[in-house]
Amino acid sequence: MESFIRFVDKLNTKIGSAVSWLTLALVLVTCYDVFVRYIFHESSAAFQEIEWHLFAIIFLTAAAYTLKTDDHVRVDIFYARLPVKKKAIIDFIGTIFFLIPFCLIVIWSAKDFVINSFLMNEKSPDAGGLPARYILKAFIPFSFFLLLLQGIALMLKSFLNFKSENKSPASNG
Repeated sequence: MESFIRFVDKLNTKIGSAVSWLTLALVLVTCYDVFVRYIFHESSAAFQEIEWHLFAIIFLTAAAYTLKTDDHVRVDIFYARLPVKKKAIIDFIGTIFFLIPFCLIVIWSAKDFVINSFLMNEKSPDAGGLPARYILKAFIPFSFFLLLLQGIALMLKSFLNFKSENKSPASNG
């Protein structure tokens, strides 16, 4: 169990770190696009699409890393004050009944979406837009698979935290 947790934590840390560099690329592309649009009064559909493609990849792929680091949005008015074992129960139940089923539904639903996009060689409908839109769409099931793995790791960490005698949280990677 612990080796699986370490593997998933390490995997999502590496992917999260790599994807974080896309934020710099997004800022540079956006600055260039704004500069060209307002200084030279020119616009490019490709640059605007690169912006939202980068944002989508960052947002989707970083979700698992965000769960791993416990930096996701949570209304923790009560949760923050709970003892470790009660937090572990909430995390365990929430992961089993909400996170894992949601990830499985998205992965299953996105499968045909990506395959159809690939088979029709989908590209941007805009003149000057980007080709190979299926690459972007493939990030949906890929990212939710990473989130599913991290959810399973969270479920296992919660189980270990609940079972532990000393009430110390399992390694966070």
